[in-house]
Amino acid sequence: WLAVRRSPVRVRLGPLTLLFFFFTMKNVMSRLLFFVAYNKPLYALLVVLIVIYSVVQSSVPYLYKLFVNTLTSGSLKGVYHILIAYVVIRLAAVILEAIANMIGDIILKESSAEARVTIFKHVQDLDFAYHANKSTGSLISAFKRGDGAFFTLFQALHFRVLQVFVGFLVLIYFFTQINPVIAICAVISFVSMLVVASIVIKYNIKTRNVFNDSEDQISGVLTDNLIGYETVKLFARETWERNRLQKLFINWKRYLWRYGLSFRYWEISIGTIINISIFVLLSLTVSLFDQKTLLIGDVVLVVGFLDSFFPKVWELVWGFREIAKNYSDIQKYFGLLDNEIEIKDPVNPIKLNTVKGEINFDHVSFSYKQGKRGAIRNFNLNIRQGQSIALVGRSGSGKTTLTKLLMRFYDVDQGAITIDGVNIKNMNKSDLRALMGVVPQEPILFNNTIAYNIGYGKDHPTQEEIKAAAKMANIDKFIAGLPDKYETNVGERGIKLSGGQKQRLAIARMILSDPDIIIFDEATSHLDSESEKLIQDAFWKAAANKTTIIIAHRLSTVTRADKIIVMDDGRIVEEGTHKLLSHNPKSLYSHFWKLQVKDIS
Repeated sequence: WLAVRRSPVRVRLGPLTLLFFFFTMKNVMSRLLFFVAYNKPLYALLVVLIVIYSVVQSSVPYLYKLFVNTLTSGSLKGVYHILIAYVVIRLAAVILEAIANMIGDIILKESSAEARVTIFKHVQDLDFAYHANKSTGSLISAFKRGDGAFFTLFQALHFRVLQVFVGFLVLIYFFTQINPVIAICAVISFVSMLVVASIVIKYNIKTRNVFNDSEDQISGVLTDNLIGYETVKLFARETWERNRLQKLFINWKRYLWRYGLSFRYWEISIGTIINISIFVLLSLTVSLFDQKTLLIGDVVLVVGFLDSFFPKVWELVWGFREIAKNYSDIQKYFGLLDNEIEIKDPVNPIKLNTVKGEINFDHVSFSYKQGKRGAIRNFNLNIRQGQSIALVGRSGSGKTTLTKLLMRFYDVDQGAITIDGVNIKNMNKSDLRALMGVVPQEPILFNNTIAYNIGYGKDHPTQEEIKAAAKMANIDKFIAGLPDKYETNVGERGIKLSGGQKQRLAIARMILSDPDIIIFDEATSHLDSESEKLIQDAFWKAAANKTTIIIAHRLSTVTRADKIIVMDDGRIVEEGTHKLLSHNPKSLYSHFWKLQVKDIS
């Protein structure tokens, strides 16, 4: 990310930046050029080779002039010399182009991978708040379209745009040699095309962005349905979902039509300018020849340049369709880097490899920026080493918010949170979270094997370690009864497992990570009594002698906790053991306990 920040300084490598600055594309192009110029010497060699073979190819009409002039002078030997030079130059151009393409492939392969990894890492590093609000479908579309645009833009900019501009400079040089008026007309023609192209490109990009937003909405609906297909089927909402998709396609078609029309404007405007330019330049050439100002070889030179250059310009114009389309796609792709990381790591972090596990919340207050105000209010709590603390209370009382603050998904507004006396703001987020093992209410599993999901909590775990963790989590017998045992695929998000099985697998994953602090977040709230008992037994075995925070609505989960903290509206209203609080008829905990005992009975 720091490298991308520095990119505008590092990419001032030639006329491309100036061109796209004219087209108001400088920011995106500077990022693209930063990635492709990762190896400056190799990139410089690529640009030099493209310039050389473009100059060689563009100079061929000059050989036509020499050929005609020599032929009319009657020097047959000179004609053969020119023919040999023509073949050598064309062959040299082919070889140089092949070498340039090979170097371009090397650069493109490395730079596209680096860009994807850089953007992926940045998205990973973005805050919990960003990921809570993101559209997965839109994000996947941005990556898919952006990576494809990276390839297309690289090829278009270096092997099409640069080649045409070098050819234009060569053309102007030779036109200036024979008659400055012809050169001036050519410049006016080319600049006119750039001006018109810049206007049409802006409109094309604008319509493409609107179309992309509509396409992303459709991708979002499709992704939501693929992920939540079970809910769709349970409520028989297939027809409703199909109708919702069809309504989105109404705008999609309208925006696609506008986007398509922008190309027609492009073709008509640029095609008109090109044809008028050819007519004016040829008419001027004929007039000068008639005035005896130009020789027949000069006429051949002009015709040769017009015949070779303007088809390339027209090809470039058509190529700009792809450039504009891919610019819009890569704009959103690179735009992911513009999302600011709000919860930042410290410049000089403190790293704790292991901790005793003493946690202190000191006058902590916190409000969600676009959510509940006063989610935590002047909260004070000290958790001793190896102590188990249970947080209970009504929904929205602030229990889960405390654990998010502890893991620095958010930063406190006031006060401080310390672990072993070290403020968590002074630690890297990854180092901080590596100290903790979390069993969430709904574990998210990867679409992979049981062994992979258990072993995810540790680098290079052995099969023996995975089996030991599974046994400790009371899931080993279930796994042994499966046909493929630990190589059984759990399906997307663990769809092939029951709630209790997923929870025990998550506990095994937490056990294998061997954390110093354990967070158990309402992990039995939706389970049957048998599954709850298995999970509780597994949890308390894993939590032995470790600092533990338990969030629970089912109070049977917290009866063994050393201390129970009852929360209401972001504050502590009661604290004590289960026995002390449950026997106090006036306590809020006693009220919760009686309700649950009554429900059970």
